[in-house]
Amino acid sequence: MLNSGPMAGSSSAPRVNRRKFLGWWIAGLLTATVGTVLAPVLVYLWPAPPKGQKKTPVTVTLSTPIDQLANADAVRFDAPTSPNSAFIMANGGGDNAAGELAFAGFVVKDEVGTLNVFAVNCSHLGCSVVFNQAGKSFDCPCHGSRFHLNGTVLHGPAAYPLSNLTWKQGGNPQTIAVDGMVLGS
Repeated sequence: MLNSGPMAGSSSAPRVNRRKFLGWWIAGLLTATVGTVLAPVLVYLWPAPPKGQKKTPVTVTLSTPIDQLANADAVRFDAPTSPNSAFIMANGGGDNAAGELAFAGFVVKDEVGTLNVFAVNCSHLGCSVVFNQAGKSFDCPCHGSRFHLNGTVLHGPAAYPLSNLTWKQGGNPQTIAVDGMVLGS
């Protein structure tokens, strides 16, 4: 007599038929494929922070002390290179956005004596603006945009003002502390 049930003394493990085996095999294959495709996308969307990077005020020494800066004048400063540093833009538009980095800036005293600190980046396409002493403006050599001493657009193609940098007076009139980031050693 043929018995299709479990034999006496044998383990009662359930049998896996072909249909269950193929179902589990395909499910495992699809899961591995989705994981393989999804992992790089997640790493791209949420990258690990670079080693050695930290937000901190960056102290800068100016070539002209703030108290000696005349009305309608500006002085350029660069981010320190040892350690490698950058300034964090406080606001912006166009090619500049809040949180983006700038590697230089200007301390400006406008015509009425108000102090501003701007990132050097043009809001059109990010070129470095220069201070036009004769025209009392910031000019972009790339596409001809011009900015008033208060950072607003004087002449396009830039549609947005220059980005401000958040700063505080340093220990003496020749130093300022700008919100920035140390990029590593």
